[in-house]
Amino acid sequence: MEKILLVLLMFFNCNQQVASTRTVQKVEVQYDKDGAAFLTVDGEKMIINGMNWDYIPIGRDAVSAEFWKKSDEIIKAGLEIEMSLLKDMNVNVIRQYSEVPPRWIQYIYENYGIYTILNHSFGRYGVSLEGVWTPVTNYADGRVKNQLLSEITKLANEYKNTPGLLMYLLGNENNYGLFWQGAETENIPNEEEKKKIIAEKRGRPMYQLMNEASKKIKTIDTNVPIAICNGDVLFIDIIAEECTDVDIFGTNVYRGSSFGDLFQVVKEKLNKPVLFTEFGADAFNAISNKEDQADQAFYMIENWKEIYANVGGLGKANNCIGGCTFQFSDGWWKYGFDNRINADKHDNNASWSNGGYGKDYIKGKDNMNEEWFGVCAKGKSDSKDLATLYPRAAYFALKEAHQFNPYAKDATLKSIEAHFSKIQIEKALQKAEKNKAILESKQ
Repeated sequence: MEKILLVLLMFFNCNQQVASTRTVQKVEVQYDKDGAAFLTVDGEKMIINGMNWDYIPIGRDAVSAEFWKKSDEIIKAGLEIEMSLLKDMNVNVIRQYSEVPPRWIQYIYENYGIYTILNHSFGRYGVSLEGVWTPVTNYADGRVKNQLLSEITKLANEYKNTPGLLMYLLGNENNYGLFWQGAETENIPNEEEKKKIIAEKRGRPMYQLMNEASKKIKTIDTNVPIAICNGDVLFIDIIAEECTDVDIFGTNVYRGSSFGDLFQVVKEKLNKPVLFTEFGADAFNAISNKEDQADQAFYMIENWKEIYANVGGLGKANNCIGGCTFQFSDGWWKYGFDNRINADKHDNNASWSNGGYGKDYIKGKDNMNEEWFGVCAKGKSDSKDLATLYPRAAYFALKEAHQFNPYAKDATLKSIEAHFSKIQIEKALQKAEKNKAILESKQ
């Protein structure tokens, strides 16, 4: 009898392992005979129609929100509000940080069909060394290396075989962070000599460590690829030398309506797939000093048109696998975060300048409003920290954009142009206004 029970138990355990294995996707970077790059999930090509997502209500910040520590009831209610909106706009991937427990990655995937890019900040905002928080990360320090590799090892062991996990992402424009002393976005210095010094002294050790972390993850989890998150293509020559074991070049890019030569530069320098881990436009006009949904939608639509045109097989750079629009809802906490102030105020302050966004750019003045990048405006929260979101014109324009499948048999550069020419920003504005009126009438 004991032998029978043992056999049944072994059979049951075996079946459980098989069942769980079937739910875990095999995500790979693949290349065709012409060198075009693709991301595949269980062998099928997948374009990343992604979104940068977090859950930070008005009055909270990135530290105090603690969404994943709330009750399951509140988490599910919050996810129902936001993931339903994301699914409806044809988003299939969210980029979120590693505070999210594995079971909620699986829950989001199984209930909404949305994958997660799991982001470890990799010392971008500091690192804990022997119990002491160190705000500026020195990647050449042996203690930093040990700490970050320890965190990465723990991460990979915790998240491996999680259904819905699409890839690991290391950092968040950490190369920019080498120049800054805080979490807030600033202007990059123009001095070329200073950039070269920073590149060698601080940048190269960082990229070497990112490559070590990539190799470590691959010894633990072979089901998903690893990407880094760089700021544009700054230090790309060092990346080419040091990040040979990284699968995907992720990059935060804010160049305005066009990414310019970025696709070709990545192809020539790295020959790795490019994923836009951040890009987009804010919904506030620094000249008129008021919300400007139309301009935000314009920049985002132009960006996505270029992304689709450069995917594998369509004849341009053939190296883009998609992107993650920045961002889903406004971050009221961003301006003044280093001093932990004004999280309950929607600041109009612009904190950096960018001539690529010419619709509100004046030379010598900042025009990028960090608290207004959401494709959804954020409403006040209730007692459970649950809030109504108000989709902007960009939301409805992107919903139409993401209906295009660049891997369809009939997809061509001409069909991309035809699809995007039908997206009317004025109609998207009307939908946003109508939707807001309906939502407000229910409150």
